[in-house]
Amino acid sequence: MPGPREAADDHADLSDRAAPPALSHTVLKSLLGAWALSACSAAETRAVEEHLTACAPCADEALRLRDAVTLLHEDRDLDLDPLLRSRVLEHCLGRRPARVPVPAWATPYDAETARLDALLRDIGESEWHAPVRLKWYEDDRPVRRKSTVAGVIGHLLAVDGLLSGALGLDDPLGPDVPELSPAERTEAFWEALDRPPNRRLRAPWRDQSHTLIRTVSFAGRGVSDLTVTYGDFALPLKDALLERAFECWVHAEDIANAVAYPYDPPSGPHLHGMIDLAARLLPAAVAHRRRTGRAAPPRHLVAAGAPGRSLHLEVEGAGGGHWYIALDSPAALGSPDHTVAQVAMDGVEFCRLVAGHISPEEAAAGQDGDREAIHDVLSAAASLSHL
Repeated sequence: MPGPREAADDHADLSDRAAPPALSHTVLKSLLGAWALSACSAAETRAVEEHLTACAPCADEALRLRDAVTLLHEDRDLDLDPLLRSRVLEHCLGRRPARVPVPAWATPYDAETARLDALLRDIGESEWHAPVRLKWYEDDRPVRRKSTVAGVIGHLLAVDGLLSGALGLDDPLGPDVPELSPAERTEAFWEALDRPPNRRLRAPWRDQSHTLIRTVSFAGRGVSDLTVTYGDFALPLKDALLERAFECWVHAEDIANAVAYPYDPPSGPHLHGMIDLAARLLPAAVAHRRRTGRAAPPRHLVAAGAPGRSLHLEVEGAGGGHWYIALDSPAALGSPDHTVAQVAMDGVEFCRLVAGHISPEEAAAGQDGDREAIHDVLSAAASLSHL
């Protein structure tokens, strides 16, 4: 005779091999949800799985339910990967190329406006009035301006209107608007509203961004060199769209912080383009500060296009790289052979410096060489920020 344990095991084996209960199709279909959640008894599980081998409609429904259950796991992050949209578009375009593709120089703006729009879809009515403190640098000092989530979208709408005007599209400030700086356009837009900014600004802002992308896509190559005037400086349209992508990301982070929402930096290639634009603007920014007495005088002037005294800007992390910033003249050529100083920074930290969110003193992780040159370049980077 077998022992007590062996007898119990034999009994369990006989139970497992028992035929599944005879259940109707309607009952088995109603058990699919519980089966997908692994909540059926052993006998019900066997009955359902035997039924799925013979009933194609129930098998399809069971697969859909199992896929849905994977989204309910508590250890899964339900926030979409910021690169998911790019991967999906790349796959789709690989299968069937777009008849009118978006120019490569416009894709950062396309991506950042789409990411911000996804954030705005997720927030509630009350969160549109959450306080946001806008920050930038002006005259070597930090400036703060109180606003709301809706007010920030109004700011983006108003300043993006500079690009609309350059392309001959409708300006959100109305027709015959005089030439204004971004800050002046923002204040004018806020003052013209008949009530405090609210979520109704999302639709015109998104429509405007879609129209900009659609227009530059159909316009052809020459449109990238159109001039966009920001009041006291100007950029070609391809750089202006990159600058607006940068501002969109910076203010999306402001909004995300205000509503306690996680928000990642741009993808590496887009972040690299934003850093590259700032690096290209730095020699002119240093020269402008020198004219106003805020930077050291030039040490060694050279002919336009000739290599001159330079600062090596090493940006680490996603989007990083190496840039050589001409120090004595914006027309000089930055050169590794004429480097007098080096600054090493994380890419996101460099962008926060350019946005005026951190001070030059807080910015550099590593510094070596001419301290005066380092101070001038970091201060010039902060001076690129504006409302």
